[in-house]
Parts: sequence; structure tokens; C-alpha cells
Amino acid sequence: MACSSRPLSWHSLDVEFPHAVRALRSRNYRLFAGGQLISLIGTWMQMVAQAWLIYRLTGSAVLLGVAGFTAQIPVFVLAPLGGVIADRLDRRRVLIVAQAVMMLLALILAGLTFSGAVRVWHIYTLAALLGVANAFDIPARQSFVVEMVGRESLPNAIALNSSMFNAARLVGPAVAGAVVAVVGEAWCFLINGLSYSAVIAALVAMGPSATVGRTRATVSAWESVVEGFEFAWRTRPVRALLLLLGLVSLMGMPYSVLMPIFADRLLGGGPSAYGLLMSAAGSGALAGAGTMTLRRDLRGLGRWIAFAASGFGVSLILFSVSRSLLLSAALLVPVGFFMMIGMAASNTLIQAMVPDRLRGRVMAVYSMMFMGMAPMGALMAGALAAPVGAPATVAFGGAVCVVGGIAFGFYLPALRAPARQLIASQQMSAGASPDEA
Repeated sequence: MACSSRPLSWHSLDVEFPHAVRALRSRNYRLFAGGQLISLIGTWMQMVAQAWLIYRLTGSAVLLGVAGFTAQIPVFVLAPLGGVIADRLDRRRVLIVAQAVMMLLALILAGLTFSGAVRVWHIYTLAALLGVANAFDIPARQSFVVEMVGRESLPNAIALNSSMFNAARLVGPAVAGAVVAVVGEAWCFLINGLSYSAVIAALVAMGPSATVGRTRATVSAWESVVEGFEFAWRTRPVRALLLLLGLVSLMGMPYSVLMPIFADRLLGGGPSAYGLLMSAAGSGALAGAGTMTLRRDLRGLGRWIAFAASGFGVSLILFSVSRSLLLSAALLVPVGFFMMIGMAASNTLIQAMVPDRLRGRVMAVYSMMFMGMAPMGALMAGALAAPVGAPATVAFGGAVCVVGGIAFGFYLPALRAPARQLIASQQMSAGASPDEA
């Protein structure tokens, strides 16, 4: 399958537009996409409101970092078990249970905040429990996509998932900033809790999906976990992608944890300014995800990943020195764009190389690198920002991302041949032509 080099035009939209959303041909995926989009808007509203609530209660950069740590460290610890469950059980049912738990936690936080009884330890406890639910939700959700759309449309579905995530990221923070400024954080938590009903209803309404790569429990859960880790570590292209992703998540992604400090102390704004900054990053990420939907094959994704890591780092450095709200918002657009290109391209390549029977476990390792390293970075960023300041912390993280992108690009030629062999092998096992390898 060759990548089209024709420029987009009004005359070509009738060809390009269906290609860009081809995963939506699946009824189950359409249901999932609609429900997920509503739920994700609520999720982003809660993330923004929760960070602002902690900052309002404490005014501490360190405690903001602790909040990020408690919310995401369970993913790092428990995602391998979540991957085993995703490979052994009905992934749709796992998702329904996980989403129901998330709904309950959001409603509890809303009730505590409405009553005025909320304390920082309440937020940390509920954030940690949400992380536990995410540890089971993320591997199941990532590996469930192929059951809805099939291997042929999997790259497009990954790109559309990223588009939904970032469309919500564009809308959610802006709405949350306005809601917090007018009526307070509790309403954001309530809206998020109610939004989970959309994705739960969509999952319940789905018809039968193809059962792909289900693993029988012939070995212990620990042996299953080890098998997934061994594949990820011994497979050089997968290992390189995961290491770069983990580095970017550890050093670059924690910039968002420090965003209330930039909005309030450095840029002289409040909740609305915070929402604007988060939405600016979301608009860039949405553009990056939209760019990924237009790709027709896997060629060149390795170069995109190397360039994205370096571009993400450079953009963070520039953002760290800005003291204008509008300029800072403008600089967060490429931050979001490069972040999403790197994340979606890495996800696409890893899923193209992994066998179906290992998909849940390998995507659990992906979750550990993408979401699991972020809490350690958030804790480190919060601690570092106290003595040296938020701008220096963000700039340092950006510089490390630049170095990581350059190093990945240097080793990329040695990774191409084994990556192509893996992709061809998985396509042949699925009955597809390996013409993209």
C-alpha cells in the first residue's frame, strides 16, 4: 500500500475523508467512539478541576506533583496484571466494570466537594483508586480496538482514538476553567461522573466482536506477565520505542503538572488562564492526531517519532521562557502536536509488531511507559520546581527529550529491518499482504 503524495484539495476530499475515518465503518467502533468522546470531555474537566482544587487548598508545587504521582503510579505497578486479564477475559466486560468504578469515584469526589468536607488526602485516595481502575482499563481498551475494527483498520482507529482524546482535551479544560471560575470544582466532578454513563451504554449496546488473541489460563498470571515483558524487551524495535516513550513521559510530560503555577504566578491568570493553556496544548495534539489519520501506511513512522521527541523538547524549552499568556498558549500548540505524533506513531508501530495473543500484555508495558513513568516525573518535577522554579524544571525536561529524540534517530537505521520482519509476520498470520513492511 503506497502512501499518497497528492496534496489535499477540495477535489480530493471525497477520497481522503473516507480514508481518514475508515475505522468508523464498524458499528461497534462508532458506538465506542461516541461514548468515549463524551466521557473523555468529563475526564479532562475533572483533571483540570482537581489540579486547581489542590493548588487552591495548598498552593504547593510539591503537592501538585504528589497528586500526579498518586493518580498514575498504580498504572505502573498494576498494568501488567491488567494486561494478563485483558488477554484472558472478555475485554468488553472488563471495560464496563472499570468504567463503572471510575464513575463511582468521580461522584464520591463531587459529593465531598459539594459538602465542603473535601481534604487533600481525600483527593489523593480517590486519585490512587482511579489509577487502579485505569491499570485494568487501559490495556483492555488498547487491545479491544482490534476486535472492533480488525488489523487492517487498526492504525486508523488508533489515530481516531487520539483525535477523540484531544478533541476532549480541547473542549474539557476550557469548559472546566469557566465552570470552576463561576460555580466551583464540584460541578466538574459531577459532570465527569455522569459522563461515564455514555461509554458504559455504548459498551452494553455493542454487538459481538471478533475474539482476537485470547489466551487460555494454562500458566500462572506471573508467567503470563513475564512472557509479555520478555517479548517487549527482547524485540529491539519495540524496546527502543518503549524506552523513548518512557523517557519523554518521565522528563517531558510532567510540564502539565506545573501548569497551575505558570497560569497563576508567572502569567498572572487564574482558572480561565489555566484552562486556556491546557486547551492550547489540546488543540495542537488534536492537529497531530488528525495528521495521523491521513496516513495510509507505516512507512516513515520511525523518523516521525524521532522528530516528534525532539520537537516536543524544543517547544517545551521555548514555552518555559515565555511570560506572555497568549505567547505561552501559542507555544503549547506545538508541544501538544509533537507529543501526540510521537505517542500515536509509537502505539501504531508497536501494535503492528505484536502478536495478537500478547497484545494486552505488551500494551500494558506501553501503558507503564506512557502513563506509569509520568507519576515519577510528576513527583520529580514538583520537588525540583520548589528550589529551582517551574520554568527551569520544564526547560530541563525539554532538553532531555531533545537528546532522546536525537539518539533514537541515530539508532533508527539498525531497527528498520527487524521491524519490517515483525510487521510482515503479523500481517501474514492475519491473512494480510505484507506490502507495508
